[in-house]
Amino acid sequence: MRRDFCDGVGIARLLNATLVLPKFEVASYWNESSGFADVYDVDYFIEQMNGFVKVVKQLPPEIASKEPVHVDCSKRKGQFDYIESVLPSLLEHKYISITPAASQRRDRYPLYAKAALCQACYKALRLTRSLETKASQLLDAIPKPFMSLHLRFEPDMVAYSQCQYPGLSPTSMKAIEAAQIDRKPWTGELARIWRLRGKCPLTPNETALILKSLSISPTTNIYLAAGDGLMEIEGLTDVYTNIFTKSSLLSGEDFMNMHGNTKAALDYYVSINSDSYVATYFGNMDKMVSAMRAFKGLYKTLFLSRKGFAELTSKGLEGKELMQELWKLHRDDFVNGRGSALPECFCEFKL
Repeated sequence: MRRDFCDGVGIARLLNATLVLPKFEVASYWNESSGFADVYDVDYFIEQMNGFVKVVKQLPPEIASKEPVHVDCSKRKGQFDYIESVLPSLLEHKYISITPAASQRRDRYPLYAKAALCQACYKALRLTRSLETKASQLLDAIPKPFMSLHLRFEPDMVAYSQCQYPGLSPTSMKAIEAAQIDRKPWTGELARIWRLRGKCPLTPNETALILKSLSISPTTNIYLAAGDGLMEIEGLTDVYTNIFTKSSLLSGEDFMNMHGNTKAALDYYVSINSDSYVATYFGNMDKMVSAMRAFKGLYKTLFLSRKGFAELTSKGLEGKELMQELWKLHRDDFVNGRGSALPECFCEFKL
């Protein structure tokens, strides 16, 4: 949501439009009902965007009763031009809602639109005071130094990946089947190819093996940045015993009263301020966290390679030999640097 909203700010500037604070989509799976003002400091955002984009909290009365004309750009491919494709709808209807095009290359934006997007992403989006206070208390409660680990092995994530995982517990298999709906896992040769392409989330057990191969001590303090419903977590906690979570560090009442977005905001805050950050996936949160850490000058950030792990294990490597190859693979990935969100917001220079 943060990424799409940053994109929306850039598009609003591109189209010379006024931006209305967005409504978050309601996700029944996560029991979600929080809004923009529950997560972000609205007045601070409007103040910081002054001179970049005009932002209003709500629609003027003359159009408040109308439903916006929705323009979905998310499935557009190739070179997509917002001015050619979206501006006519805005001029005709005066009020539109938009889903940004995920594949749109922002390096085609003029500098003034890039400036608005980067200002929103790196300067203007600040957590509400109460949420930042809670996040700061959570950060203080974690023993130092510590590593933040973003682990993705929830039922919906595994179901969406369409990957097969033999050997999971009956409870995990039942949860995955309930989340699958019509997304059945690949089988046979297709399943093997899919896994070799790095499409399958790492299990907690596989994560622990890779961390061990990187010589990360079993006594390391680890903050688990993860959603509710992680499966097979014993595969990690049997090896790494100093695991800390939101639910273990916050009071029960505090935690129970929080929604999915506010819980995710706590994980984001802790992760961008951790001594090191390791991600088992390369999703939107991982890209945003790695970019913000780079912006803050924190470079101990690593993405575990699902593709590399699948390739090495498919060759039959195991034990000490597998761990040595995993170490080499991640050493090279770390030295070369792998991805971040909105790289166009960083100055380009050559040594």
